[in-house]
Amino acid sequence: MMVTKRRSLRLAVVGVLGATSLALAGTAMAATPAAHTVAPTSARTATAAKPAITATPSVSSVRAWTLFRVTGKTTGIKAGSKVTLQQKQHGKWVTLPASTPVNRSGSYALRVELGLKGKNDLRMVSGGTASPVFQVTVL
Repeated sequence: MMVTKRRSLRLAVVGVLGATSLALAGTAMAATPAAHTVAPTSARTATAAKPAITATPSVSSVRAWTLFRVTGKTTGIKAGSKVTLQQKQHGKWVTLPASTPVNRSGSYALRVELGLKGKNDLRMVSGGTASPVFQVTVL
């Protein structure tokens, strides 16, 4: 078989292009190893915020049926979700007809009136997430 100049030039160009593409592929793989690895399970769960609610009453004591506010922030709860006030009555948590949606920044504000005199244990709830218990004394 006769090798011509044109054929030898074509073989040389194909060889150079093949070697260059292999070298670039190897360099790209070596430069970005993290792009092809999977993060450990513990790292993935740490980035997802656990649902949490805080609650702060505007007063520590109030007269019966006088309006006060409960404000707080949420994390891991979608905007528009409802947070509801619960009161401990006879050892059980009772949901009161007082709820408000969480805004885009994760905060909420709720106006409340209580009539049960004495120390009231209260908390805010959304789904299975509850705030720490806070007290308001009704006089």
